[in-house]
Amino acid sequence: MRQLSAFILLTLAVLATARPKTEPAQKCKIGPVDLVFLIDSSRSVRPHEFETMRKFMIDIINTLDIGLNATRVGVVQYSSQVRTEFTLKTHARLSNIVKAINQIIPLAQGTMTGLAIRYMMNEAFTAEAGDRPKVPNVAVIVTDGRPQDRVAEVAAEAREKGIEIYAVGVARADMTSLRAMASPPFEDHVFLVESFDLIHQFGIQFQDKLCGVDLCLESDHGCEHICESTPGSYHCLCLPGYTVNDDGKTCRAIDLCAERKHNCEQICVSSPGSFTCDCNKGYKLNNDQRTCSMIDYCSFGNHSCDHECVSVLNGYRCRCNEGYRLLEDGKTCQDMNMCNTVEHGCEYQCVSTPGSYHCICPEGQLLQDDGRSCGTCKSANIDLVLLIDGSKSVRPQNFELVKKFVNQVVDSLDVSAHGTRVGLVQYSSRVRTEFSLNMYHTADEIKAAVMKVEYMEKGTMTGLALKHMLENSFSEAEGARPLSRNIPRIGLVFTDGRSQDDITEYAKKAKEVGITMYAVGVGKAVEDELREIASEPVEKHFYYTTDFTAISTIAENLKLSVCPEMKNVQTKHSLNPGLGRALCF
Repeated sequence: MRQLSAFILLTLAVLATARPKTEPAQKCKIGPVDLVFLIDSSRSVRPHEFETMRKFMIDIINTLDIGLNATRVGVVQYSSQVRTEFTLKTHARLSNIVKAINQIIPLAQGTMTGLAIRYMMNEAFTAEAGDRPKVPNVAVIVTDGRPQDRVAEVAAEAREKGIEIYAVGVARADMTSLRAMASPPFEDHVFLVESFDLIHQFGIQFQDKLCGVDLCLESDHGCEHICESTPGSYHCLCLPGYTVNDDGKTCRAIDLCAERKHNCEQICVSSPGSFTCDCNKGYKLNNDQRTCSMIDYCSFGNHSCDHECVSVLNGYRCRCNEGYRLLEDGKTCQDMNMCNTVEHGCEYQCVSTPGSYHCICPEGQLLQDDGRSCGTCKSANIDLVLLIDGSKSVRPQNFELVKKFVNQVVDSLDVSAHGTRVGLVQYSSRVRTEFSLNMYHTADEIKAAVMKVEYMEKGTMTGLALKHMLENSFSEAEGARPLSRNIPRIGLVFTDGRSQDDITEYAKKAKEVGITMYAVGVGKAVEDELREIASEPVEKHFYYTTDFTAISTIAENLKLSVCPEMKNVQTKHSLNPGLGRALCF
């Protein structure tokens, strides 16, 4: 402490002799500054040393322009506790500040520097204490020892709030702690007083800084982009789109693409602090300037495709309609008439379809199993779906007779994949497909499957069964052949009673789409319903018997009616092209 006293006394002597006593000190005209001295009054500071520190503060403020609209000064002393001696707004005149400094009584306890910095930040630099908005905040911390608490974090918080901190260490002060407290650059804000020259230099430097010396102009600041002066200091800034590196001087571009701070769908193109979006080859940027869509080369109108242009990545290709093939020029389409390009073997006539063909026969004849030759009704090919009533009124023993009836009908047909196809549906209160048109391809397979059908029982929903037949049984998915093949579609409904739902809608729709409907009734079957189901002429398409044992006779009559009508088929065809086929069941 003797060394501290000697240093400061010598400083005061030099400051006193630096100018004639008759010449008034030149005041520092710096514009508004809020200055707080934070002084260490721990027990290690001897009374005469504290007096030297007191005079040191007075010498500093003697050089400043003091006033409520100029420089305001506050003093806080600390040891193990912290005490405000006077706030920034307490005194507006230099003489009053000097008087107040001379009246300070030291605390003489420990050295809680971190506690003091927090107190200064939260109490001294507040509006209540006289701190002014948009006026630089400057703190001078004077200490002679090592802090007994942590200072780095709270000092950093104070600096972040805009307080510029000068750290002045005397004698035994710890340089590491001084640097932890002070603002950067440290060479301008940290002073360790170990000789007269240094304490004198601090007084002169501090005065020069507060008096508006522009260190950006007067020093080699080293800022790569922008130097910004602050009272007694400076700091480096970067141009928009750049950020300061850890060295506080150089700058690097902010790469938003690399930092994934973009929403580009495909490509991000970085520029300092910004970005633009781009797209991969073959794509174009949408109006939102973020997302991409494939370029529609066909929309340019220069493709010259014969039929259809299809855009692909980075270009386009031509495509032909069904039944055509693309020629070597990649643009022209040629009709693929299969009848002219293959050995079709049709006995009567070959009909080309897009990408395929089929054979047809003259009126009065039907295509045979081989798909090429033509023949009589016995060997005609049809798609036949039988709907059999499995309601509880039928009774198990009678249901067995129904299955025999079905097999009698099957025996009268030439069943094959290319000839006649047969499907079976059972209905009661619900509908169940026993087997579809494409499941079996021989009469023996069908007959065996029929005999395995299990009796459903329950109600009689004939309308629901007709709907199922129309929407499912005659679909190509279940084996019905395309309508373009002109293969007759026959539906045969077997029932023993009145339907519990409406049959009108779907009976009508079935006939409207070209399905020839047969209705077979037994026992309590309603004749009006049978007639509504049956196709025209009704007398040819519905059958009724009072007893299940007589249904085999109906099967025989059906079989017998298949071919005899062929005698008049040419005449009937001239009146109704579909009638001859209907008579062929």
